[in-house]
Amino acid sequence: MKILALGDVVGRPGRDVLVEVLPGLIAEREISFVVTNGENAAGGSGLTPETVKPLFEAGVDCLTTGDHVFRRKEIIPLLETDMRLLRPANFPNTASGKGFTVLPGRHGERVGVINVLGRVFMKPIDDPFAAADAALNKLAGETDVIIVDVHAEATSEKRAMGWHLDGRATAVVGTHTHVQTADEQILPKGTAYITDLGMTGPHHSVLGRSVEKVVRALTTGMPTHFDVATGDSRLCGVLITADANTHKASAIERIVVKKE
Repeated sequence: MKILALGDVVGRPGRDVLVEVLPGLIAEREISFVVTNGENAAGGSGLTPETVKPLFEAGVDCLTTGDHVFRRKEIIPLLETDMRLLRPANFPNTASGKGFTVLPGRHGERVGVINVLGRVFMKPIDDPFAAADAALNKLAGETDVIIVDVHAEATSEKRAMGWHLDGRATAVVGTHTHVQTADEQILPKGTAYITDLGMTGPHHSVLGRSVEKVVRALTTGMPTHFDVATGDSRLCGVLITADANTHKASAIERIVVKKE
């Protein structure tokens, strides 16, 4: 089966390029399942029911998130009711939402998705490694493939997660830093890995934000509101080929598609 994992959708430009490009990509590459990090979909920070609806309609099967998941309070009811929308599994159990799910692929496959949040250089949170282990234990026997989104700042932490889950997850993909890395690989025990999927959004930017505003803030030290940029929108991620019988990945390919 073919699994498409897409990097952080940033604001309206990210939503627009996904809606324009994804349906054709699904048909052209015969994609069975699409997982996308959507935590920046609403104005560059957080997400709302109105901003996730077109993503699902365009073909996204599961939305993962990260440290901005609760930035917009209006998303909380959807987190509690829609199995396609995740928050990191290592938030406290009392937090709204769930950290993993099982969803159907386009050809009847059972796809498990786990979402965890890194701790290095980020706000205090529960252990993502323990949370991933616990989720895998609960999903045992319930899935044909398992994708893990590690939303984290540090490359070392994401790579460590890849090795920690090698052979137990079909794919471990990193999100959060908005810059696609060139280290896609199949680990020795059959897990597809990449440190960061990149950004689905405006690439004439600084991580999706207005170049001028970010440069001004960094050169003056003055507080500045960072507007979402608008130029050079691209869809970024990886296409993973997996065997539903063995749970292993056999190929991983970086994907970058520019908006027409």
